[in-house]
Amino acid sequence: MSSTTLYYNPKCGTCRKVLEALKKKKIEPRLVEYLKTPPTAAELAAIARACGGAHAIVRVKEDEYAAESLSDSSSEKDVLRAIAKHPILLQRPIVIMGKRGVVARPPEKLEDLF
Repeated sequence: MSSTTLYYNPKCGTCRKVLEALKKKKIEPRLVEYLKTPPTAAELAAIARACGGAHAIVRVKEDEYAAESLSDSSSEKDVLRAIAKHPILLQRPIVIMGKRGVVARPPEKLEDLF
């Protein structure tokens, strides 16, 4: 099995459910609390590639999204730059398995990786 990484917030119920689902599948992911240890610009670019683009991994309802003047037409580069500046903008939970990834919201989306 490819290495698996879970970008999560332990206070998030959905994140905890996804972690539990992974463990039931005998997968012990590398856990990244993205608010404490934000992904680097290179890691964000890789996450975006794995999940279908920067717009797939950004939380549009956060105040920082509007503060950065982001929209559906913002460039990938601008979205990734904003996420790097404000890690709260990163969707959660994100599961990366090898070169594939998914925003597991709802947790059933995790099945897309199997």
